[in-house]
Amino acid sequence: MALKQISLIALPLALAACGTVNRGMESVHQPIVQRTDYVIDLATAGDGLALGEQERLDGWFRSIGLAYGDRVAIDGPAGTARGDVAELLARRGMSVSGTAPVTAGQITPGSVRVIVSRSSASVPGCPDWSRPSAPDFVGSTMSNYGCANNAALAAMVADPMDLIRGRDDGIAVDPAVSSKAIDAYRTAPPTGTRGIKAESTSKVGK
Repeated sequence: MALKQISLIALPLALAACGTVNRGMESVHQPIVQRTDYVIDLATAGDGLALGEQERLDGWFRSIGLAYGDRVAIDGPAGTARGDVAELLARRGMSVSGTAPVTAGQITPGSVRVIVSRSSASVPGCPDWSRPSAPDFVGSTMSNYGCANNAALAAMVADPMDLIRGRDDGIAVDPAVSSKAIDAYRTAPPTGTRGIKAESTSKVGK
């Protein structure tokens, strides 16, 4: 009988030791940012792209679904084709980034390389229900603690790279833009000034 009691006591202790242990207030499940580089080499003519290469680059942008959050860089002689690439990006409200990442392979003489770096964020291992909520003898939160908040953050962030280094504080901020929504709210006439719209149910069912 004593042996059975010891076994029953040891069972919850063994279960409590299983699963993810999180003894702090910060979740162990944090967003992970991954980057993928897309590369295309284009022929140049002088300081710009060769005839037809701008159209080919535009089609390539569409094929990879270029969008906000992607970073576009140029690898090649300084200034070469930068204006043509910048013109295509301006149509999408984007600009050329400063530094090009290191890519495999050599750039053919007389050509320029355009690199699109795309980042994605995710929280691996979530949801995590590997640890029961009770009993707990190690002072750990639930194994799924933080999964909902961090997974939502990873899914909603427009630029996943902001999760790594944030934004530069040197960017100028226009107060007129930041207060535009407040001004629209303050200057809008109250909804009650237009009166109550008359509705009739006399034609219902006819």
